Amino acid sequence: MKKRFHSGFVAVLGRPNVGKSTFVNQLVRQKVAIVTSKPQTTRNRILGIINRPHAQLVLIDTPGIHRATNVLGRQMMAEVGQAIEGIDLLAVMIDASSGLTAGDRLSFEYARQFDRPVFLLLNKIDRIAKPALLPLIQACSKEMTFAEIMPISALTGDGVELALERFVAHLPEGAAYFPKDQLTDQPERVLAGEIIREKVMTNTEQEVPHAVAVRVDTFEEGRRLIRIRASIFVERQGQKGILIGRRGERMKAIGTAAREELEQILGVQIFLELRVKVQRDWRQNARIIQQLDWRSQLERLGTHD
Repeated sequence: MKKRFHSGFVAVLGRPNVGKSTFVNQLVRQKVAIVTSKPQTTRNRILGIINRPHAQLVLIDTPGIHRATNVLGRQMMAEVGQAIEGIDLLAVMIDASSGLTAGDRLSFEYARQFDRPVFLLLNKIDRIAKPALLPLIQACSKEMTFAEIMPISALTGDGVELALERFVAHLPEGAAYFPKDQLTDQPERVLAGEIIREKVMTNTEQEVPHAVAVRVDTFEEGRRLIRIRASIFVERQGQKGILIGRRGERMKAIGTAAREELEQILGVQIFLELRVKVQRDWRQNARIIQQLDWRSQLERLGTHD
């Protein structure tokens, strides 16, 4: 008997740094979401499209749940709200090695508004002893009812495919939403901007990573070469100096790391030109945030894919 095909949308919810992007990348089997050790790395919802012989699952990576203190934070939380509209299943992820935190309870507040099955993913089990899982499961179960509770390690892949199988079991029968060779909804130029931002975040400390935004100004595709020019925005002159580094060494390292990863992902040679600009307090300016949003950037560049 032929196995029926299932398809649907699953949003992954959780506080910052629980491993949502790593989980999505692990299942897609390619990097579609940037990953750093810094909180609030993900600023927009990102689709990771997972194709298996009898299913297509569209995972939605969301910004980390937090109490917004500026315009950017409020936009990120609006992205979360939009991400859970019309989905088939919600997966709340927590960091099992940290126990149950106030941030996790805030994630549960969002999840309680959802009227479909909710999974709980206990991530980073590679960092804890198994006996510690039972008390954590009991504590989480007192917060709300979950369709299933699954221990995983997004980093090592332990339990990840099993979680996917259980997602699929809860999805409706239906045709695929995307072509089999499509892995994300992000155009390449948007991914380029995110990779640049990732390298900035991993090469800087303290306030600088959170004060950074990237705008792709030009993305010129040739058969063997893509020319990318991008602006990196910070909020203070001092942050610009930190980002550039002594004799430009830090900016050179950021550019090299971004170019090398983009060449690996896109499979062509990359010419990358970066400029650092100061835009004071941009995180509190709704107009500037709108201009830096990836959808606005695509419209400005004349691309609607």
